[in-house]
Amino acid sequence: MHCDDGLEFEVKLLPLAHAMRARHNPATMTHYIQRLHAAIRRTQTSALVGLDPRFDQLPPAVVAAAKQRATTDREIQATAFEEFCCRIIDVVAPLVPAVKPQAAFFEELGPEGCVALGNVIRHARKAGLIVICDAKRGDIGSTAEAYARGYLAGSDPNAAAWAADALTINPYLGRDTLEPFVKVAVERGAGLYVLVRTSNPGAGTFQDRVTDGTSLYRRVAQIVEELSLATLCQSNQTGDDFGCVGAVVGATYPQELVELRAVMPHVPLLIPGYGAQGGAAADVAGGFRADGFSALINSSRAINFAHTREPFLSRFGADRWEEAVDAATREMIVELGKYVPVPKL
Repeated sequence: MHCDDGLEFEVKLLPLAHAMRARHNPATMTHYIQRLHAAIRRTQTSALVGLDPRFDQLPPAVVAAAKQRATTDREIQATAFEEFCCRIIDVVAPLVPAVKPQAAFFEELGPEGCVALGNVIRHARKAGLIVICDAKRGDIGSTAEAYARGYLAGSDPNAAAWAADALTINPYLGRDTLEPFVKVAVERGAGLYVLVRTSNPGAGTFQDRVTDGTSLYRRVAQIVEELSLATLCQSNQTGDDFGCVGAVVGATYPQELVELRAVMPHVPLLIPGYGAQGGAAADVAGGFRADGFSALINSSRAINFAHTREPFLSRFGADRWEEAVDAATREMIVELGKYVPVPKL
């Protein structure tokens, strides 16, 4: 299976090269928040499915099919990753507003993997999903802008090689690492998610450091709020008073999540750490306003590889792994619905 209507794997670099040179049409541009909230209203959930393919956990049938179509190890893995992720997309597109492919798993495979990533992103866009590319880029000046122009397509999938609606970025170099990304995001109707309070156990090593009475993560949050205020959506839709500059805040720190929602009232949140990393549905409620906007809750492994764990292993097994993905996604949506307000249509 291929995302681009049967094109052979070896020739798929060509559409990406054309996309990189494509020009965005401002007349058709929509703000990132408008598209995100339209997707949330459509699905009535803020669940986000991360796409984190791991070759040793893929269903055997997917691996076997890849070995029939490719020869080298990297080609086989990239082909398997593309089929696996595209089939997940087909399952979850009616259920959730967005997906988040993790670039690292594809980039590890070199050119073959990068082509597969581009095809996965485009397949998700064609399916009507918001796509957040999780690449955690960060640099300054023209280099930062080049990263932004390569990844951020925004409202027009043909405006950038990778065709993503949004991108995760690292603020460690300072405010001037964020501004080039913001510039391109505004130009293209794209979104950004800045690492503010991450879900990993060692996050506090740097993020908790206090200078002049303020922790580093809170200072980053203040800058993100300033930048998002400068990019506010002008839509009159309920809940659309957010900018395009978002923040990553982990579900594993629920108290800080409440604190940071107050510090960043105009910032869309991306909340990792739910599910396999230990965050529960009750932990993420503090990331939302009373109207149900604006945050996305990520689950990757628990959905991607649901067929490898109970109760889905017994119910479906590897042969019916797509049904396991469907069931695990629906389970997440129901669980979030117990604690997170549902946005109004």
